[in-house]
Amino acid sequence: MIETLAGPGAGGVEDLTASDLLRAIRSRRAEEERAAADQLVLAARWADLHPPESIHSAAAFTVPGSEHEEPIAGEGAPLVAEFCLAELGGVLGTSTTAAKKLVGHALELRHRLPRLWAQVLAGRVPAWRARLVAETTIHATPALTQEAAGFVDAQVAAVAGRVGPAQLDRLVAEAIKRFDLAEADPAADPEDGYLSVDPRHVTIHDEDVHFAGTMRLEAELDIADAVDLDRALAHGAATLKALGSQAPLGARRSAALGDLARTQTALDLAGPGADREHLPPAREVVLHAHFDAGFSGEATVFGPTGRMEEGQRLVLLDQVKDWCADSRTKVTIKPVLDLNAQLTTSTYEVPDRIREQVVLRDRTCVFPWCTRPARGCDVDHVIEHDHGAAAEGLPQPGPTATWNLACLCRFHHRLKTHTAWTYRMTEPGCFEWTSPHGHRYRRDLTGTSPIDPAEPPDPTAIPRPRRP
Repeated sequence: MIETLAGPGAGGVEDLTASDLLRAIRSRRAEEERAAADQLVLAARWADLHPPESIHSAAAFTVPGSEHEEPIAGEGAPLVAEFCLAELGGVLGTSTTAAKKLVGHALELRHRLPRLWAQVLAGRVPAWRARLVAETTIHATPALTQEAAGFVDAQVAAVAGRVGPAQLDRLVAEAIKRFDLAEADPAADPEDGYLSVDPRHVTIHDEDVHFAGTMRLEAELDIADAVDLDRALAHGAATLKALGSQAPLGARRSAALGDLARTQTALDLAGPGADREHLPPAREVVLHAHFDAGFSGEATVFGPTGRMEEGQRLVLLDQVKDWCADSRTKVTIKPVLDLNAQLTTSTYEVPDRIREQVVLRDRTCVFPWCTRPARGCDVDHVIEHDHGAAAEGLPQPGPTATWNLACLCRFHHRLKTHTAWTYRMTEPGCFEWTSPHGHRYRRDLTGTSPIDPAEPPDPTAIPRPRRP
């Protein structure tokens, strides 16, 4: 096996034959798969070392739009202290959510899918393939019991994990039916061997943005709904062409779908005799002007790109112009804010103007590798505000000022408050974090990067968590 591949002129890749190259890349792939399996083993052991305590709740996934939470692994897997996953995500260079998924998959495989787990450890099933199965069994609806998960495990392990998404869904559906996990449906055919699991969904893949500024949408519709939508898109595309659009058919159908989302529902609900002029706006565009935009005379000259606050994505200026061109678009231009100005107030509560400045400066939660939008975050006092300082005639150590405020999502705000994680602002929008185990990270507007310590942290000097 080739241990290293040196650069040009050093007996490296250029000197390898075709056969050598194939052997080398196969070796690297095998090493990668072994390392992925080792990560699962280590993640499970990390979970073993961090059971929930009285001051730390068990880790779980929140379900958007509801108060319901889903566990990181299914029934029969051990619980894990929620705050320990931030430390793991930090050293992996991933978000806390990604670390939560890694630990959840490891526990799901070890405790509920033991046959598949054994095949991963033996190198017969790649870790990524086993994790896909674990993700499905963890979040099945209704939840799988240990027996039902064992049924899926036996079927998948029999084919060394080689099942596609459709096959896996059928296996889960069969497990739900076989173990009577679904609520009885009076209209269901008791002789039907295939469980009626509703597959309908509409998913917008907002993490996969094309350089042209587009997103992919995936949907599973009722047949009648699909036929109606197809007709509506065909009609909309034809209308756009009749109005002079030179775009290809696919682009016109895509634009027609956007038109449906913005106007069709409002028009239908308004009724035939309604006053269309007082309908709510089809789209609202809020423009924030910053001092980093150039100025030429009395006109503001923006660069060719802007930043979309939702998702923190760059957008082309031409796209913004198109968004604003619709006659039913509401355009709001926010007052100019200098993101480098130091604003302050004598109160503990953060005024709207200061909050807006901090939100626009930080863009996301400032915890390492967290990408939650700042607008939905708490505004935290980096240096704790002393509510009794004024009464005692002491200077306020943690004032409500731009230089002492940062955006933290609710989870990382709680983590900062109740654990030994600490951070400080080194310059506007730039933060240095230190974990309980002494690992340090720099977070700025370009992202997160680890700070190499001058010497390894001393485990005996790790501070104990702060108790509420």
